[in-house]
Amino acid sequence: MTNYLQPTQQAGSQRTVASHPASTSTVEPLACDVDQSCAHPSYVLVTPARNEESFIEKTIESVIRQTVLPIKWVIVDDGSTDCTAQIVRRYLAQYPWMELVQMPQRRDRSFAAKVGAFNAGYERVSGLRWDIIGNLDSDISFAPDHFEFLAGKFAADATLGVAGTVFREEGFSSESDSFQGYRHVSGQCQLFRRQCWEQIGGYIPHRAGGIDWMAVTTARMMGWKTESFREKSFFHYRRMGTADRSVHSSLFSYGEKDYYLGGHPVWELFRIAYRARKHPYVTGGLALGLGYCWAYIRRAPRPVSRELMIFHRKEQMAKLRAILKSLIKSKRVDSFSVGQS
Repeated sequence: MTNYLQPTQQAGSQRTVASHPASTSTVEPLACDVDQSCAHPSYVLVTPARNEESFIEKTIESVIRQTVLPIKWVIVDDGSTDCTAQIVRRYLAQYPWMELVQMPQRRDRSFAAKVGAFNAGYERVSGLRWDIIGNLDSDISFAPDHFEFLAGKFAADATLGVAGTVFREEGFSSESDSFQGYRHVSGQCQLFRRQCWEQIGGYIPHRAGGIDWMAVTTARMMGWKTESFREKSFFHYRRMGTADRSVHSSLFSYGEKDYYLGGHPVWELFRIAYRARKHPYVTGGLALGLGYCWAYIRRAPRPVSRELMIFHRKEQMAKLRAILKSLIKSKRVDSFSVGQS
């Protein structure tokens, strides 16, 4: 199988596992063993969490109230220095399908480390029988039928490789305030069909981010359908990309990421102009553009293959043509479904 991403080596680390005593048995529970209907594809969840004491309980409460429960949910405490692990432990005795894995403390917060934490959780579910794996952030909440809805979408379409929903933050909606569109599945809550996950090779670590984007776009390039559904949504409590940094610093980093993920310069100009119309007005667009230009000047190394970059740019330009066509005809541009055939 062709590897379309450039892999990065990552050193292993020691970790401890905490779970309900019943879950240490050599017989792993199946979907039907957790009092749920077997009419839906079975799923597992992995949640990397680092210093999320403010929000993780909202995520836990959302999961335990699901109408269709996961076979297993592994929460990986990625070296938190707050009460994240203690909050999780309060639920383990009552919900034996939950498990806590603790990684050693570290000083930096990076996307590459997040992949390492996810992989530590994946090790705990890889031997189970499941149809879908979900990467779930620890600072979101959603309705009780969220995963039942998405499992139904996988059951209805065998070509669906990655699925999710739109999301909202304070003052932002991915449905109306972004041109990522319906084909992109946001990394805060990404569900993969098992065959798709194994074919793309999982998440590829990169310190500056884009790991969720690379996974979804690679899946699409390999022929899988990827889709965010607007019928449901989740709420993201921490504004995207602002952990440990300001909004302008975050936008600068997004500009850098646009470059090293192979974004087309023409599309980036359009994106800068569009972002300048949003708060923080003008300066937000400038920060985005400066990030892209700075990465270009430095010739920042790209973690994506040439094939993936060409595929990405082709999609961007097709979307831009569709937008311009709508504007010329004085039609309203639906940023979520633009380019949809």
